[in-house]
This record gives sequence, C-alpha cells and structure tokens, in this order.
Amino acid sequence: MVDLTVIILTKNEEANIKKCIDSFNGIVKRFVIVDSYSTDRTKEICEGLDLDFYERKFDNHASQFNWALENTNINTEWVMRMDADEELTPELSLEIENRLNLLPLNINGIILKRRVYFMGKWIKRGGVYPQCLLRIFRNRTAVCEQKVMDEHIILLSGESMTFKSDLIDNNTKDLDWWTNKHNWYSNKEVEEYYNTQKLMTQQQEVKPSLFRGQAERKRWIKNFLYYKIPLFQRPKWYFFYRYIIRLGFLDGKEGLVFHFLQGYWYRFLVDSKIYESQQLGKIVKTDGDLK
Repeated sequence: MVDLTVIILTKNEEANIKKCIDSFNGIVKRFVIVDSYSTDRTKEICEGLDLDFYERKFDNHASQFNWALENTNINTEWVMRMDADEELTPELSLEIENRLNLLPLNINGIILKRRVYFMGKWIKRGGVYPQCLLRIFRNRTAVCEQKVMDEHIILLSGESMTFKSDLIDNNTKDLDWWTNKHNWYSNKEVEEYYNTQKLMTQQQEVKPSLFRGQAERKRWIKNFLYYKIPLFQRPKWYFFYRYIIRLGFLDGKEGLVFHFLQGYWYRFLVDSKIYESQQLGKIVKTDGDLK
C-alpha cells in the first residue's frame, strides 16, 4: 500500500465516485472526501466504501481543497488531488504503486497526463491531450492557488517530474448536466477575467510564462494573447485553431460536439457575459456550487 492520501471534492457524484475509488485497485492508504452537501446518494456510497467523509459548504474549489489539507489530519507522506469524475488507468495505478515511495527526496511533485473522454470517446486532438497537471505532492510541500477559476496545485519547494501513464477524465453524466456546469463556470470565468485585468494576483499562484510548464504557458497565452483579441472575435479564432489547425475534426462526431461546445459556445458565452457586465456596470458572481 502506498503512503498516499487522496482528496476528492464532491457534489452529487453518485454516478462517478465508485469508479474513481475502484480505479486505485486498493493501493491507497486513505481517501478523504469533502462533500458540498450532496442531495443524491454520494454520502451513502462513500460511507459504504469506508471513506473518510467530511461535509463543508462550498466556497470555491481552491478553498475547499486547502481546507482539506489543513483540517483532515493528513499524515501520509504523499497527497493527491482527484476529481470524482476522474479515474486512473491500470498502468497509472501500477506506476504509482511501484514508483512513488522510491522517488529521490528532491522530487516533491508528480505531474500526470490527463485524457478527456466525452460522450464515451477519447478526445485526442485539438490541443486537448495531454493535459499535464501537478496532482501528487509530498505532504506540506504544496497548496492550491486561491483562484476563482482554473486553479492549479502550486509546489512550494523541491522539483517535479512527470509520470508516464495517464489519468482519465470520464464523466458519465449527460449533456444537459455538462452545459449547466459550463454555464456555471462561465460566471466564474468572468469574475476571474476581471481579477486578472485588475492584476489582483495572489502570492501563491501559477505565474504566466511561455517557457515553463503547460499550466504556466496556457495561462500566459490566455492572459496576454487570447484576452487581447476583441470580444466575440476570439471564440471563433480559438475554435478554428482547435478544430482545423490542431486537427480536432479527426475526433469524429463526438469531437465536433466537444470542440464546438467547449471551444466556441462556452468561450462565446463568457464573452457575452463580459459584454453584459460592461453594459450593466457590474460583475455577475457565482454564489455556491453547481446544483
């Protein structure tokens, strides 16, 4: 068993939580679930799996995760962040089991490559794969940056390395839930957009950079390139880049739906809410978590 605690934030995840837990194949010492008062069977399922279950009112993902780090008595050497709709490939489970406890002491963070599945299909193109995320770290060497949207784990000391095997994002909920989630995300994105424009940066956050990791590069492109393109023009250019230049059209019908909705519709919705806020002179904020 690996000396690892896995933290999972949940809200109405009865469709996903068991397959997430099962994908670890019993290699993990402890699971910590921080739930935002689910109204489905999430709590019942977690208690049936003998997981450490906590309930906390949702503020944002960063606050929820950092609360778990500080308040759930984590005493393992390693900590991992997982989403309930994610799961390990068998290869990644084996790699964690075989390698984690043998890493040199200068390695404090592990970056994982995530594949996204949509409507049951692996979305390989359009710049979607791989999504490289720092997800495993030595206890007390990292925190989650305090951002409203697109928060990342920040390594406070030591170095990181990338494991070879993949993490899977495979939400089994329907398209109606997916679009509602992205509508909710769009309010958070508008709020984060204005925070960025006002340079309301936090001390512990991913610093935009073209020449560091994937997270830093994406943030630089978003802050200093994408947001410099005029409202309503940038979504169509972003979709063209993903679907044509990065060969998203090769992902089939599921890819068309995904790249259009996530690469155009969602970005257009964000721009529309930015425009609305400019017309009204106020920013729409998201209160609470996704229903």
